[in-house]
This record gives sequence, C-alpha cells and structure tokens, in this order.
Amino acid sequence: MRRIITISREFGSGGRELGRRLAEALQIAYYDQEIVTELIERTGFALDYVKQAEERIPVPLLPITTARTFGIGYNSVVEQQLSIYNHESDIIRELAEKSDCLIVGRCADYVLRDMDPFRIFVYADIDSKLARCREKGPDAKNMSDRELRQKISSVDKKRSRYYQFYTDNLWGDKENYDLCVNTSSKDIKKLSVLLAEFIKGI
Repeated sequence: MRRIITISREFGSGGRELGRRLAEALQIAYYDQEIVTELIERTGFALDYVKQAEERIPVPLLPITTARTFGIGYNSVVEQQLSIYNHESDIIRELAEKSDCLIVGRCADYVLRDMDPFRIFVYADIDSKLARCREKGPDAKNMSDRELRQKISSVDKKRSRYYQFYTDNLWGDKENYDLCVNTSSKDIKKLSVLLAEFIKGI
C-alpha cells in the first residue's frame, strides 16, 4: 500500500522542517513549494498572485461546500482563486498517485482523503514559535515580541479560514488528524527520527 503523509502546521511550529526531515528519514518524496512551481508552469499565474490566493478565502462567510450546495455564484476574481485551488488539488493527487510522498499544507489531507493519508498536525506554544521564527527568519529578528506574536496569529488565522472554506472542517481539530505533534522546546531533528520509526511500525 502506498505511504502518503500530509502535514498541516501552525506558523513557527517547525512543521515544514519536520516534514522535510521525516521524508528524508522515510526515503519518500517531499512536496511543498514544488507544488507552487508546477502550478505556475501549468497556468502562467505569477508567484505573488498564487501565494496571495493561498492565504485568502474567496468568500469570507460561506465554506465552498455550502456555496456550491445553494448554487451561489462567484465573480471572476473568486473564480480564479478557486481555479488555483483546483489546479493545486489536481497536482497533489497526481503526485500522490505517482509515489510514496509527504505533502505539506494546501489542504492535502482533505484533497487526498480517498487515499487514506496519514495526517499530521504540528503545533507549539507561543514561546517556542517566537524562538523558531527568530532563528529561521531574518525579518523576525527586527520585530518586537508583540509584532511577531501578531504575525504568527495572523498567519494561523488565514490558514484556519482557508482550510475551513475549502474543506468545511476545522483546522487543527484533533478529529481531522491521525497524529498531533507538539514541537514545543523539542529538537526537530531528533523528533523526526522518532516519528519516522513510529510511522514505519504502523
């Protein structure tokens, strides 16, 4: 049976690094920004436009499933954003059908639900997220703790709204994942090794 792992993660939790190291430990393909690159090649959309579309939800009040059920129409901007989501979903399914893989973000756990992926949610306390952001991001080093907290909160809210809009599920709700991993004060490299051994034994 094909091994497919999806990772959803809070901003600053180290989820992206954990995913990359886990894929290396399991010797499976790793996909994150590669999905965006493929999307740009297929559609001709600009990188900035794709990134903005990934961070916004087209209709703030209604999940996409509800809007479709009641036949609510969309304007051209919304249609383009939905087109980006649909193209990304097609790419994600193609990658998962091609080989064992780990995919970060982009509602992959929902997109691949029929393929029974192992769904991981990565989170951490605020102090750990502040520390990781300052360690990894040069921009964060110039921010006050208050400014950085606001950025972390803003990114997580966008991810939550985006996920709920396209899946009609709650982002971060333990019911939607097979494993929730708390990376607070943890060494990501060591944690990835332990997690790899756990997954191998499933």
